[in-house]
Amino acid sequence: MVSRNNVTYFVLLSLTQKPKEQKVLSIMFLLFYILTMVGNLLIVVTVSVSKTLNSPMYFFLASLSFMDAIYSSAITPKLISDLFFGENTISFKFCMAQLFIEHLFGGSEVFLLLVMAYDRYVAICKPLHYLVIMRQRMCVALLVVSWVGGFLHSIIQLSTVYGLPFCGPNVIDHFLCDMHPLLKLVCTDTYVIGILVVANGGLICTIVFLLLLVSYGVILHSLKNLSEEGKRKALQTCGSHITVVVCFFVPFPCIFMYATPAKTFPIDKSLSVFYTVLSPMLNPLVYSLRNPELTNAMKKLWRKICYSRW
Repeated sequence: MVSRNNVTYFVLLSLTQKPKEQKVLSIMFLLFYILTMVGNLLIVVTVSVSKTLNSPMYFFLASLSFMDAIYSSAITPKLISDLFFGENTISFKFCMAQLFIEHLFGGSEVFLLLVMAYDRYVAICKPLHYLVIMRQRMCVALLVVSWVGGFLHSIIQLSTVYGLPFCGPNVIDHFLCDMHPLLKLVCTDTYVIGILVVANGGLICTIVFLLLLVSYGVILHSLKNLSEEGKRKALQTCGSHITVVVCFFVPFPCIFMYATPAKTFPIDKSLSVFYTVLSPMLNPLVYSLRNPELTNAMKKLWRKICYSRW
């Protein structure tokens, strides 16, 4: 199966080699995945059918939930299957597909978080012009820009690693296919490629993170001109997004893992579990628990579904 210059499959070492721990983790991650899909798809459906959730904020929120659902589906089911059945192989083509989807939706989400911060900036700092600036055409254009940014990021990552020579070693010390673990298996000097990975991945994450800090710095500074009630409402509308940004960036998964040369660290797997399994599950909980309007719309949708069955 492994030829001199062509690896047709990889072996993933996953999270643990102990059978009992594998079974426990597989059941736990299955529960997390079910919660992830239910939570995110519920937000998408609720925003789509609700007549009250027609503001740009909810349009972007539904897009974020859709990205989280697909992003998690590209990684978590394979992880659950590997842990439960102990079959940790992945074909070269499926590995490349996972790499592409992972970076497409992960990259698009990074840009979308910045777009959502801009939406909150306009809503709070320029409330009288909000509906003019954030009209439907502008919202769609910003979403398309997020998708294009994620696609360009992903295609660069894929094209960087796809044509490299894999001459024999095919054991990946990870539970998914990602840039740094793959670069360790390449039988050529990867120093320059590592720099490209840093420029494409870490630089994007760092710049977006700094722009998010600036945007919320401006928002918080503008709050001093508002009344106490206005401050409360402004902080309430921003609270959920700030929480999601903190969960995404404070552990610095993308900055930590892509702003360093092509090396892997023991903490990589833990960080990867956080932003591939836990973060997509937590995002809908954060938004629903901190947003009464969204929660009420979900309750109405649930009652409507229940009544229609009876």
